[in-house]
Amino acid sequence: MKKITHAVIPVAGFGTRMLPLSKSVPKELLPLGNRPSIHYVVEEAIAAGIKHIVLVGHAQKSAIENYFDINAELDNKLRQKGKNELADSLTWLPDDVTVSMIRQGKPLGLGHAVLTARPIIGTNDFAVLLPDVVLDPFTTDMAVDNLAFMIDQFASDGHSQILVDKVADEDVHKYGIAQLSESYNGASDVDNKAVVNTSFKVAGFVEKPNLADAPSRLAVVGRYVFSNHIFDYLANTKASVGGEIQLTDAIDALISQYGVNVTTMRGASYDAGDMRSYMQAFIYFAQQQLADEE
Repeated sequence: MKKITHAVIPVAGFGTRMLPLSKSVPKELLPLGNRPSIHYVVEEAIAAGIKHIVLVGHAQKSAIENYFDINAELDNKLRQKGKNELADSLTWLPDDVTVSMIRQGKPLGLGHAVLTARPIIGTNDFAVLLPDVVLDPFTTDMAVDNLAFMIDQFASDGHSQILVDKVADEDVHKYGIAQLSESYNGASDVDNKAVVNTSFKVAGFVEKPNLADAPSRLAVVGRYVFSNHIFDYLANTKASVGGEIQLTDAIDALISQYGVNVTTMRGASYDAGDMRSYMQAFIYFAQQQLADEE
């Protein structure tokens, strides 16, 4: 199959968990070390081979699109002062990578946000990266691991891929938890942190279960690789919880018709949309960057 080169990043959320920081600054532009959090998410996509990134936002999120555009006035000022290296660092997107933005007219949930990108994605298969989730770029190879692995796996077997990671018992109720296929014969492995990326079939997902009802400890991380068929299911999915179109409902339909795999995650991830996790991530990213400068 043709390798995936399109990705959707939903950025329309208001970031209520990050107030008051996110009152006037999009949460995706809050810094992790010396770069905004979404910078790392886009870098991850590019490293995995993505060439066209679609941001799904709203009118108050234009600053995110501007971040990936060239500020001609600033660029000229910096170069006039001989700060060419700094100017170059602000135009870091490769020439063959395009970033577009489309507006989600109504806040109808993650599934609707993904569907909103359909006019740009067209008939292409695509990846979805949730911007709140930032994968550790310092301990893994983004050109090979996680999203890159999922894209290669999809090109190999045609099965949509969902990234999962083992979570602690006390955190199971916070996530969508994978229910493994009966054909999976490595059940003991799911209790261990993944050393290498591994892909295997999934039977479905249980949303935020109690520990006693959880079918595994593998939680959805926030990286997906989808066959274009997902759009048809999203278009026919009715709003459910909170009046929103749930991505998980469309995934269930995709599983029953075409089969879906989960991929175990290598390395660590950070929830940049949660204040406590964000502060921990900021310190970690800053320390890594300072160490690189020494």
